[in-house]
Amino acid sequence: MIELDASHRMVEEPDAVQEITPAFRLENVSFRYSETADALCSVSVQIMPAESVAIVGANGSGKSTLLKILGGLAFPTSGRFEAFGSKIDAVSFHHPEFAHQFRRRLGVVFQNSDSQLFCPTVRDELAFGPLHMDLPVGQVERRIAEVAALMELEHLLDRPPYHLSGGEKKKVAIASILTIAPDAILLDEPTNGLDPRTQQWLTEFLRRLNQAGKTIVVATHDLYLVSHISSRAVVLNEAHSIEKIGPASEILQDSGLLARVNLIHEHV
Repeated sequence: MIELDASHRMVEEPDAVQEITPAFRLENVSFRYSETADALCSVSVQIMPAESVAIVGANGSGKSTLLKILGGLAFPTSGRFEAFGSKIDAVSFHHPEFAHQFRRRLGVVFQNSDSQLFCPTVRDELAFGPLHMDLPVGQVERRIAEVAALMELEHLLDRPPYHLSGGEKKKVAIASILTIAPDAILLDEPTNGLDPRTQQWLTEFLRRLNQAGKTIVVATHDLYLVSHISSRAVVLNEAHSIEKIGPASEILQDSGLLARVNLIHEHV
């Protein structure tokens, strides 16, 4: 059963001497798309389980690239990346069981929902992940029903995704991730192109997911979203490196910092 009630969180309080393994750890990670195009430079950050973290920065600062590395969709040119206590690189993904377990533990929601939705119906989209996990058909059907009810998608299950509105597509993209019951969810500019009502729904829904124990990482320049869902923010500058990491509330109040990284105009 999929629960979003904070009282049903599956995160235990650690003992005083127990060390919690980060959900993600990057040590001096750099990435290049070509010999002359740096996308990330010496990025070091830890993200803990059940944390909600925003990666913020101007367009082109490297937010999407960092999210791709966290999602195992790109590998560092240099440095070390670990997820759930294991080193992640191209070599580790040569082992099918390792790659399967990694994919099972996280879901990625792309900025453009059309690039993520490809099945004939919404029902098929929600079934795709669980079926590739080799779950029994009955369990797959239960997950579809639970997630569809959770996200109020029951009336859309037999519709083709390409016939849906932008907000409905975003809901289906998220729902297709939730049916695999991941530990972490990564979202790239999730509010782009959404109307105000759908943005508000998404903001509240991400808060509920985090309260239920999911690790949430959002790459965005939407400072309203950051203020409502994130406990911590990683600020990237236009040199593709980390300008600052800290509590989201403090970073959002630092107008000098936000202007310096081109997230607000200096006169605002």
